[in-house]
Amino acid sequence: MEHPVIASPQVTNHILHKFKLRADKKLGQNFLIDENVVRKIVEAAELSEADTVLEVGPGIGTLTQGLAESKAQVVAVELDKRLLPVLDTTLEGYDNVRIVSGDILKVDIMAEVGKDNFKVCANLPYYITTPIIFALLEKRLPMERLVAMVQKEVAERMAAQPGGRDYGALSVAIQYYTEPEIAFIVPSVSFIPAPAVESAVIVCKRRAKPPVEVEDEALFFRVVKAAFSLRRKMLSNALKNMGISSEQCSKWLELAEIDGKHRGETLTLQDFARLTNTFKQIK
Repeated sequence: MEHPVIASPQVTNHILHKFKLRADKKLGQNFLIDENVVRKIVEAAELSEADTVLEVGPGIGTLTQGLAESKAQVVAVELDKRLLPVLDTTLEGYDNVRIVSGDILKVDIMAEVGKDNFKVCANLPYYITTPIIFALLEKRLPMERLVAMVQKEVAERMAAQPGGRDYGALSVAIQYYTEPEIAFIVPSVSFIPAPAVESAVIVCKRRAKPPVEVEDEALFFRVVKAAFSLRRKMLSNALKNMGISSEQCSKWLELAEIDGKHRGETLTLQDFARLTNTFKQIK
């Protein structure tokens, strides 16, 4: 059965008109109309017939169709109930696709995916990109790789290295769990309505284990957050947000062998790990 390609202006507009839909600004909806972008996302996911892929927010089925064509098993979680009858129509005939109605932050992902190893693909609404990615990573799901279309600036922050202005708490957290790499940039003309910013597709390969050893993971992320809490200030000031005195902070930095005159954006994951593992020695 030949399916019309959803990722085109004509087909997308036909679907929107037929179902009396328009992009919901509150849900950050923009509809992808570039078939080439869909193809490149599917390629970045490296899917085969043996794979199961979890899609977050299938919308009208644009990316879902591309994923389905790869022959992988597709589980797509959609929050917007208005789109369920649309997906029933646009994905009719794809017996390797299952649509789940629900919030990705609340559904039991392992129960829905039903497999010990899977991949994730998502064209994420900008307003909730970070919470969704962190929810997936912090649950320690057996997720092999995450391929996500996000705002270009967010992708740059996720992949940023120490020393640059894009490097921050998000960079450290993403790189603690995964190896991120920007695959390609997606111009705003690839969507209707066209967003005001460019997008990027980022591929995050899940690490078998974090690149640094920390005694207390929750403390590690507290330290990272504190280090970036006053971006323009020296570490000796920013780290006092851990609830410690100037004297304790000086001792701590000395134990971790880090110059307190430096700023948070200069620290590597190894530096943050040393800070974490020496913190209890000053309390």
